[in-house]
Amino acid sequence: MRQIVLDTETTGLEPEQGHRIIEIGCVEMINRRLTGRTFHHYLNPQRDIDPGAQEVHGLSTAFLADKALFAEVADDFLEFVGDAELVIHNAPFDVGFLDAELDRLDRDVPRIQDLCGVLDTLVLAREMHPGQRNSLDALCRRYEVDNSQRELHGALLDARILAEVYLAMTGGQAALSLGSERVTSAVGQPVERRVDRSGLKLVVLRPSAEEQEAHEATLDRIEAAGGDCIWRRLEH
Repeated sequence: MRQIVLDTETTGLEPEQGHRIIEIGCVEMINRRLTGRTFHHYLNPQRDIDPGAQEVHGLSTAFLADKALFAEVADDFLEFVGDAELVIHNAPFDVGFLDAELDRLDRDVPRIQDLCGVLDTLVLAREMHPGQRNSLDALCRRYEVDNSQRELHGALLDARILAEVYLAMTGGQAALSLGSERVTSAVGQPVERRVDRSGLKLVVLRPSAEEQEAHEATLDRIEAAGGDCIWRRLEH
């Protein structure tokens, strides 16, 4: 399963009013593991940035003046996301802007949802945590994901953070363990999560005499073959 966690920054809130994408950040996951592959570009929007938007992401028209146009990176972007499911927080916002940019190319290109599946983590969070705040920052606090570097919004940083939040929301990347889960974070670092089993009521089934006899016979065969019989070492 190939997934692309995606985020954008824009000049404003409404693509219908001519607002443009100024940053795209994507990180790739395959089978719920980050591969290290990313797609990241700052883009020249060829228009002014709303003051409110600039306060959020800190990107200025002067900084973006020498950056690529969306049309110049569109083919690379479409190739990168083409066979993946997109994981996006508040997907209609980003998908709407991406479709608007693709429409401006004035050539035959598919719309995002014709090209990719889309998973909206905001919808998922609202289903899992009804009546609670489900912004990315709120989810970071809920799932103990470090977002201390997020003083301003940035597409690639937010995509990396969202990847970690998404994995935590949907069970992480866990290996079977009796006492804990080993989970790989979005930045590839192992994180150990202790599992509280204090409330579990375990039923202990004792072996019958016939089962115990068969077990001992099996241990005898292991030892006769020169094997190291761990069960008998534990008994002592």
